[in-house]
Amino acid sequence: MNFLIIAMTIAIAFLITVLLSPIFIPFLRRLKFGQSIREEGPQSHMKKSGTPTMGGVMIVLSIIATSIIMSVKASTVPMSQELWLLLFVLFGYGLIGFLDDFIIIAMKRNLGLTSKQKMLGQILIGLIFYIVLWTGDFDTTLSIPGTGIQFDLGWAYGILVVFMLVGASNAVNLTDGLDGLLAGTATFAFGAYALLSWAQGAPEDVTIFSLAAVGALLGFLVFNAHPAKVFMGDTGSLALGAAIAAIAILTKLEVLLVIIGGVFVIETLSVIIQVISFKTTGKRVFKMSPIHHHYELIGWSEWRVVTTFWIVGLLCAALGIYIEVMIT
Repeated sequence: MNFLIIAMTIAIAFLITVLLSPIFIPFLRRLKFGQSIREEGPQSHMKKSGTPTMGGVMIVLSIIATSIIMSVKASTVPMSQELWLLLFVLFGYGLIGFLDDFIIIAMKRNLGLTSKQKMLGQILIGLIFYIVLWTGDFDTTLSIPGTGIQFDLGWAYGILVVFMLVGASNAVNLTDGLDGLLAGTATFAFGAYALLSWAQGAPEDVTIFSLAAVGALLGFLVFNAHPAKVFMGDTGSLALGAAIAAIAILTKLEVLLVIIGGVFVIETLSVIIQVISFKTTGKRVFKMSPIHHHYELIGWSEWRVVTTFWIVGLLCAALGIYIEVMIT
């Protein structure tokens, strides 16, 4: 894959999102598809109430369209099984998020699908994803980055696959709480996997899909950076989280996701720590979780929190690339 293909993939996805946004955002406003803000959240967020949400539809459409266009144009194996699997996961988790967002908007309250309904849908898609892999005699070995240690998980690899898809989708969803926070950190994560999949000679469609995600997120960031004109909602965050986990699985860089997606791990751990602490001691470790809200409540501006997390996300991505390319 040459530089021209890389640039074209990012550019097409970027342009699709940027060109869709001026049409789609007013459409969402006319439908009154505005974000509901949690009353227990930071008071500074109340002014965001009514900002159009479900912008993740643009991200998903852009990634799908760009991936298909560039796969047909540039891939040596157009529309490979890997690409179909990635599109299936992206669309499937995006559909769960869309239903969740739609119910929230239609019922005018900050609750959508029940946790059991979302979990069931996420697990089902994860199982289908693994079954397709399993029928193709997929390698069930798990490698530890930076070492020569490997484990053949056998049937237990299926559990890992489902856990990664469900866990990553929800971890990324937790990160989507401030203007541009998720769009920026996810750009670095997808960019890292795009570089690694290209470097290791993974199927070209995996690299194309990853680059399409980078372009779509950069285009979305034009309208999602502070002050945000649109939010991606669960439609985008659930889809993106599952997609990056699927890429990690297909490139056999599963463990590296913990490092490259370090921001998502930190956000999730902050919620787990907060819940455990409150239930066992009655005290909270953070003023509010996920942790990005903690920094807001101690006086950081939203832009300072976001840019700091972007830097952390960039460092995590760089560390992941270093471990895989320089050490392994």
